[in-house]
Amino acid sequence: MKSSSYLPLLGRIFLGAPFLLSGVGKLGAYAATVGYISAVGLPAASLAYVAAVAVEVGGGLMLLLGYRVRLASLIMALFCLATGVFFHNNFGDQNQMIHFLKNVMIAGGLLQIAHFGAGAWSLDARSVGATSRSVA
Repeated sequence: MKSSSYLPLLGRIFLGAPFLLSGVGKLGAYAATVGYISAVGLPAASLAYVAAVAVEVGGGLMLLLGYRVRLASLIMALFCLATGVFFHNNFGDQNQMIHFLKNVMIAGGLLQIAHFGAGAWSLDARSVGATSRSVA
């Protein structure tokens, strides 16, 4: 196996771990997170909180494990774009512009995973390998 076969795993770790940590952090900060969601004018802040935790914890774990990463990364890319638009839209503030662009860049990386898949070191690769072995 080529030494570069570890790069998709490393990329998934770099993208998945911050999502997982952010989602776990939200679990301990329900009131603050719902208040922040409400403050930007989004409706159904409690439902948005549940969705954010699900995407961040669930998607982060899926990326780390390499399980169904195409779907997970596509959903997470849309989540990144939505959070950028709704939470980092004050482009007159350089810090907010940087956060917006960060979200766009993360979405770009996630779209790469959505297209190219999880790589060799993943549950997705194991299930594909098992399927192709059982067919042969």
